[in-house]
Amino acid sequence: MNLIMGRTKKVGSAGRFGVRYGLRIRKKVNEIEQKQKKKYECSACHAPRVIRIASGIWQCKKCNHKFANKAYFLEE
Repeated sequence: MNLIMGRTKKVGSAGRFGVRYGLRIRKKVNEIEQKQKKKYECSACHAPRVIRIASGIWQCKKCNHKFANKAYFLEE
């Protein structure tokens, strides 16, 4: 029997927590991580290549424009 932990339909990447912490919290973590990992549009060059480097620090991979914004997702 092969048991593989990981992503699930309901909670996606928060499936790494298994059955711990409750479904509501795992769903919230999944929503935040989806927003966080999404590619955003750069305010300088308008290319959809902005990624999160650290908490509140974002950088465009095309023009290397680095700026601060919200911690988990960009405010547009």
